[in-house]
Amino acid sequence: MHTKIFVVFTFAAVAANAIAQGHERRHGHDHSKAAEPSFGRAADPAKAQRTIVVETRDFEFSPSEITVKAGEIVRFVVTNAGKHPHEMVLGTMQDLKEHNEMMKQRPGMHHDEPHMAHVAPGKSGVIGWQFMKPGEFYFGCFIDNHFEIGMIGRIRVTGHPVSEEPGQHEMRGMYGGYSMSRESSGTSWQPDASPHQGIHAMYGDWSTMTHGFANLIYDRQGGPRGDRKTFSTSMLMVVGQRPVGDGTLGLRGMVSADPLMGKSGYPLLLQTGESANGAPLIDRQHPHDLFIELATTYSHPLSEGSSIFAYVALPGEPALGPPAFMHRFSGEDNPEAPISHHWLDSTHITYGVVTLGYVYNNIKVEGSVFRGREPDQSRYNIETGKLDSTSLRLSYNPAKSWALQVSRAHIKSPEQLHADDDVDRTTASVIYNRAFGASNWQTTLAWGRNAASHGTATNAYLLESAIRTSKTHTFFGRAERADKNELFLPGTALAQETFRVGKLSLGYLYDFPSGSHFKFGIGGLVSRFSLPSELQSTYGSSPTSYMLFGRVKIK
Repeated sequence: MHTKIFVVFTFAAVAANAIAQGHERRHGHDHSKAAEPSFGRAADPAKAQRTIVVETRDFEFSPSEITVKAGEIVRFVVTNAGKHPHEMVLGTMQDLKEHNEMMKQRPGMHHDEPHMAHVAPGKSGVIGWQFMKPGEFYFGCFIDNHFEIGMIGRIRVTGHPVSEEPGQHEMRGMYGGYSMSRESSGTSWQPDASPHQGIHAMYGDWSTMTHGFANLIYDRQGGPRGDRKTFSTSMLMVVGQRPVGDGTLGLRGMVSADPLMGKSGYPLLLQTGESANGAPLIDRQHPHDLFIELATTYSHPLSEGSSIFAYVALPGEPALGPPAFMHRFSGEDNPEAPISHHWLDSTHITYGVVTLGYVYNNIKVEGSVFRGREPDQSRYNIETGKLDSTSLRLSYNPAKSWALQVSRAHIKSPEQLHADDDVDRTTASVIYNRAFGASNWQTTLAWGRNAASHGTATNAYLLESAIRTSKTHTFFGRAERADKNELFLPGTALAQETFRVGKLSLGYLYDFPSGSHFKFGIGGLVSRFSLPSELQSTYGSSPTSYMLFGRVKIK
């Protein structure tokens, strides 16, 4: 047991540390709006992801044609191989023409700007620059009549426009021309204002982001059906993207060491869904698979505000429901799964997903075909099967603090023990996020409805919130109500009876101050339950559960 716990707890730290070694921190630039021309902004050359040497000759640039991507920090090293002084000045063609006219009126005038480099014969200069949007831009030399005789070069910028808000990582979204902070699990959206922690790095043309966590948990579920267990949950995710032509190619990988806790998972009162050893899991949360997501994506811009995209995964997440619970800021620090999980986001590990979507500014429409069967108890393998289920989701982010979605799916035979039952699932959710100073607050309100082909429809509701203050204190809570019809084994008196149950959980996490890429914290959680009278003889009149946990998280 101790060996397993040690392996799990160090799982994310060891893997992420290997990625972090020698990584290049992506960005650093001057956010002064007054100094930013329309074609980009000055950047720290020491933070450049790419260096381009431009040689000035009498009277030409070499190379005279350059291609870069939007958001990329470029260090232009300008050398003078000629006999005359030269310069390299960036801008639009209109900017350069106006600059040339000004120089005609004031011959001999010399001035320095971040987008210029003046070089004497045999010398060199440096420009650090970040182009913020795709298009064609130019560079020229305005000494004497060099511009008029053709000393001009062209820069082609590819990709999507990049957010210009200070304090945001410039890594753009994988599915459209917006900040990556909008994207959550699978192809789901969260508010643009949501925190987006992780290690950001560049490897050649690849922009990458790595994040994850590992929890060591002591779990004590109260009442006659309660149980106790010490176990660990974990997740490590690496996302990478690079430009391909005018589009963006992406890779997403996510793994977990949860299978080490065993097939039956961990005790969790009122939880239902999936099975182990031929029996349904009741009052227990199943472990996640070793492979949570292995996906390839491609998006192609249609205009500045619109794009189409494809997402192919084995496993992955179809276009259904809100972001998975461990990817929402409102729920990521809560060490337990929601009891409404199988009404809202249980398809987040699906073995076979193909999603096509269209983005228009703050609206996204997408549809998926996927394998309906939930993962089996063999948590280390990759399953295959027919893509027999479908879903459709509409997402709308009306402002940076809001994310709304509504989705519908027909899921073919999701439960192994009820192979003849198909489920029509409908979900709707609203997420609100507000950042203030070093603090952040997020709340999620969600509803899900499962209509099985045999039996009555059931509903579940979730209200979840978390607030982090001063980067060290996090308070979180979750209130749920669900119609449960799997609380008793088949063949027993109350099997398939539906009971409306409720749960309220409140918790706290303290993160120790850290100057590294890893945060270490300790926390606790207490839960109380609302039960109908028919269940009190089984669960007790007022059971209380709690968890104590330690956590390491990549920031």
